[in-house]
Amino acid sequence: MCGIWALFGSDECLSVQCTSAMKISHRGPDAFRFENVNGFTNCCFGFHRLAIVDQLYGMQPLRIKKFPFLWLCYNGEIYNHHKLGEQLDFDYQTKMDGEVLLHLYDRFGVKKMASLLDGVFAFILLDTSNRKVCLGRDTYGVRPMFKFLTEDGFLGVCSEAKGLINVSHGLTSPTNIVAFPPGFVEIFDLKPTGKVQSIQIEEFHCCTKEPAHAMYDSVEMSTSFNEKMVKSNIKALFENAVKKRLMAHRRIGCLLSGGLDSSLVAATLVKLATEEKLPYPIQTFSIGTDDSPDILAARKVAAHIGSEHHEVNFSIEEGIEAVEEVIFHLETYDITTIRASVGMYLLSKYIRQKTDSVVIFSGEGSDELTQGYIYFHKAPSPKAAAEESVRLMKELFLFDVLRADRTTAAFGLELRVPFLDHRFTAYYMSLPEEMRIPKVNDDLMEKAHKTFPHNPPRTKEAYFFRQVFEKQYPGRAQWLSHYWMPRWINATDPSARTLTIYKPVKDQ
Repeated sequence: MCGIWALFGSDECLSVQCTSAMKISHRGPDAFRFENVNGFTNCCFGFHRLAIVDQLYGMQPLRIKKFPFLWLCYNGEIYNHHKLGEQLDFDYQTKMDGEVLLHLYDRFGVKKMASLLDGVFAFILLDTSNRKVCLGRDTYGVRPMFKFLTEDGFLGVCSEAKGLINVSHGLTSPTNIVAFPPGFVEIFDLKPTGKVQSIQIEEFHCCTKEPAHAMYDSVEMSTSFNEKMVKSNIKALFENAVKKRLMAHRRIGCLLSGGLDSSLVAATLVKLATEEKLPYPIQTFSIGTDDSPDILAARKVAAHIGSEHHEVNFSIEEGIEAVEEVIFHLETYDITTIRASVGMYLLSKYIRQKTDSVVIFSGEGSDELTQGYIYFHKAPSPKAAAEESVRLMKELFLFDVLRADRTTAAFGLELRVPFLDHRFTAYYMSLPEEMRIPKVNDDLMEKAHKTFPHNPPRTKEAYFFRQVFEKQYPGRAQWLSHYWMPRWINATDPSARTLTIYKPVKDQ
């Protein structure tokens, strides 16, 4: 996780402009570099580094002897750089995972280069030989990037919008700073003046399609939609997603709320860290107020998986005091994003100040992918639920992924999100729509009398029980002549709690 910043065609003195690059210094607390481009005195790069891989040669912009005309400034982790190097016979000159971008670009061009990257990334690639500037961002926008382009061709690029808002320009109106779209690359012509012109913007990967880099992946899967095989594929892909993200020279930790998503990530991480013989125990972190449900649940999970667990308690006053700083880092006013960010921000602050964990695993993306939000119960059909899931996945960069990146980056931590692994998500979204709905929806209930003409279920619970029964004993519904139900009322549920005369005994 780093901070990248670049200007092409600045009309103002670069020594003044570079102060804007310091607005994102929190993203890379280990080192900083500001570098002009040879032959283009009004073009420059700024880079804030968090050293995770290749601590000796990891500074940027990255340039190597084989491609002296290429300048790369990128933020991210490329998990398949070793495999690509072996398969494509690349001669690496550093141990940086990002070096693979230079080799791929030289051989295939920027679009195919981006499509072959298994990881998270935002990059600025300058090709002085062909006078091109290329930008790109990973499928889900896990790594952020913003840009502005003025009418006269002045281009500014930065990891966060705050690094661009005070950049000087010759226009009377403010520049239009926009988020670079995830899953896209954009190519600009670089003019002799240092100004640019956008000539192509194109999507290189959509979340519903298998990524191009899958051909170099070692995980083999069954093509059957048999439930047992599907579960086996999901398990294999998820474990692989966690395993590949162990790539780090810094200590790894995990956020743990005690919910299903983060618990699955933490449990898998602890298991694989043991198998890979990491020289330290995995630290897990939870936050809440006093003995809140999250704190208690996370405590149980941590004890079960054997992590080195840390708990952070905060007061309502501390949460309110943090709001202004949180909004500064988030660069949004979305209500649910801010609410969820306060705790994560305070927890990240604790991790930076009190521990040596730097690479932080988290469970973002699972609810969007697996239709985990409660409102999915109201989906009118499996098709509608699947479409909503895709919409949420495509908008992650505006909400949960934005929250997770900014709250951790605020304290120089690197976020890793295995639920957003390209192969894992593409496979899950390729499953039949009916298989992906977690619960019985209204559309199924409306058709229940046709689906199950004998003893049709009248509640969603009953429908679910019937589905399980039919899977295990197909065509044997006649074994039950009728449901057990209370008499003399129009009951749809056997529980006494559904009766109007029922009065629960309150706790003494």
